[in-house]
Amino acid sequence: MMNKIYPRKGDTQTVYLNAVVKDPSIEIGDYTIYNDFVSDPCLFEQNNVLYHYPINHERLIIGKFCSIACGAKFLFNCANHTLKSLSTYTFPLFYEDWELDKADVASAWDNKGDIVIGNDVWIGYEAVIMAGVHIGDGAI
Repeated sequence: MMNKIYPRKGDTQTVYLNAVVKDPSIEIGDYTIYNDFVSDPCLFEQNNVLYHYPINHERLIIGKFCSIACGAKFLFNCANHTLKSLSTYTFPLFYEDWELDKADVASAWDNKGDIVIGNDVWIGYEAVIMAGVHIGDGAI
């Protein structure tokens, strides 16, 4: 794990991600960088890893030497509504109002699985990576 946050002196727009990510369900390889010229890149988890709720036990795995551009988003399963029901409405989320079983909350969306990014991957400006996607080594 990197202890150094900023790879270049005086550049606070680029960070080593594994130095700023704290969520144990997000694994970041060494030397993977994130650049953000709009927001604080140290807020990557908050601003870029979306709908990542503990109920699904899903992971974001990003390899070594990856370059992630400003605004790239990682959308997890809770961002999707189920397509297996009569309705796409998220009834199970409102279990209290609809008198449903709380254990069925995860049925409100389709679980596509973890997001896995290989080594030496370049993710471009404002790219959106959806739940269940696996990107191989060296991909752009």
